[in-house]
Amino acid sequence: MTDAPEDRLKMAQEKGRVIREVKSFVTRQGRLTKGQQAAIDNYWKDYGLVAGDKVFDWFDIFANQNPVVLEIGFGMGASLVTMAKQEPEKNFVGIEVHEPGVGACIKDAVEQGVTNLRVINHDAVEVLKNNISDASLATVQLFFPDPWHKKRHHKRRIVQPEFVQLLAQKLNTGGLFHMATDWENYAEHMLEVMSAQPNYNNVSNQESGYMPRPDSRPLTKFEQRGHKLGHGVWDLMFVKA
Repeated sequence: MTDAPEDRLKMAQEKGRVIREVKSFVTRQGRLTKGQQAAIDNYWKDYGLVAGDKVFDWFDIFANQNPVVLEIGFGMGASLVTMAKQEPEKNFVGIEVHEPGVGACIKDAVEQGVTNLRVINHDAVEVLKNNISDASLATVQLFFPDPWHKKRHHKRRIVQPEFVQLLAQKLNTGGLFHMATDWENYAEHMLEVMSAQPNYNNVSNQESGYMPRPDSRPLTKFEQRGHKLGHGVWDLMFVKA
């Protein structure tokens, strides 16, 4: 009989072998357009944050005490830039592993004159553990993460008890964790995981446990196309107790 993965990991650790943890995100390179590359080359100093061992000082970065909104996996960044532009009284930080998306986000921010935004091109879990101080975030956003729709891959979904408890450490009391997905099975999974956490409360007062899409979350072209095809989208909001 083959040992379970956790048993193999424990045995390896006891023997002194180093086993790399599976990451929720893997930094992905891709072909950048000239505009995306130029945005990174010319404006990274203004918009980019480098992950490492140093904990980010939000006041030093933004020169204000405004609430910080962290988005994990912002794609090409269009909605993140829109939110930052619409809410200048907040500071926005986006984490994305796809470099063209980082370039596109910076390019859009520059063109629209958005200054209350910073981006990170790195693994989100490592950034949360190493670079973000406890109780320093007002909101965490996770919109349309990889659903890993095959049942055998469900364990790879980022919304798991360990991950949401890591977020709880970084959120301030009353801080919001806002999720959205267009996969009903993943929405059910998110709701189940979050409802089992003793230090989160569901914002929804609907029997389903889900929320209507708030105006603060821009409707993306992808989502608009999905609505026309009859696809559903589920928003979930939980606050840290």
